[in-house]
Amino acid sequence: MAKLSIIIPVYNEEKTILKVIGAVKKIKLGNIPNEIIIVDDSSTDKTRSILKKIKDNTIKIFYHEKNMGKGAAIRTALGHASGDIISIQDADLEYDPQNIARLARLILDGSSDVVYGSRFLGRKLKLFGKGKTPLPLHWIGNRGLTFITNMIYLNSITDMETGCKIFRKDVIKGINLKGNRFDFEPEITAKILKKGYKIKEVPIDFNPRTFNEGKKITWVDGLKAAYYLIKYRFSD
Repeated sequence: MAKLSIIIPVYNEEKTILKVIGAVKKIKLGNIPNEIIIVDDSSTDKTRSILKKIKDNTIKIFYHEKNMGKGAAIRTALGHASGDIISIQDADLEYDPQNIARLARLILDGSSDVVYGSRFLGRKLKLFGKGKTPLPLHWIGNRGLTFITNMIYLNSITDMETGCKIFRKDVIKGINLKGNRFDFEPEITAKILKKGYKIKEVPIDFNPRTFNEGKKITWVDGLKAAYYLIKYRFSD
């Protein structure tokens, strides 16, 4: 029987960590069992104390003693994941955990080995009025990075930077991941495409946070992402 491993890297998410755990525990994929793997990346707020109170044998919790970054937290979790399908869920609830079930079904039915939840598939930039695009500069930056990805890897995805990604275990564990921080996103996409895997995309809803609400990624991370996309095209 297949098994789903849901990885949750977390850093300073005391307001949302219990909500995301609760939402993830409600994910149902028929009779397929789930395991939740949380890695606290040396949070400085109350996140760690909240996690230490959890007593649930379906949840594995690990702690970094110093802050190492999202990519490092994901690598730690991968070392403890026993599922046949690996999913990544951010702890800030920008992405609805119920997306995981939708994407995982495409893995289970053999449609794809890799599925991304796209925030941009079927959507256009709207700067004014009802339904205007939230954080338009981030929208433009993400679209720019995706354009670079498609140009140098000869592909046609719409959302390289999405935090909603699902893989067969052998795909992600067969890749030599090195990135410690947000460079994980361009690295995993670059290396998946270089290995010849086809990324299937599904449109998803998302609820982006502002910087005042705790959003962590900045334009500097965008420049770094562009660098890593180019770097991994010519190296491993």
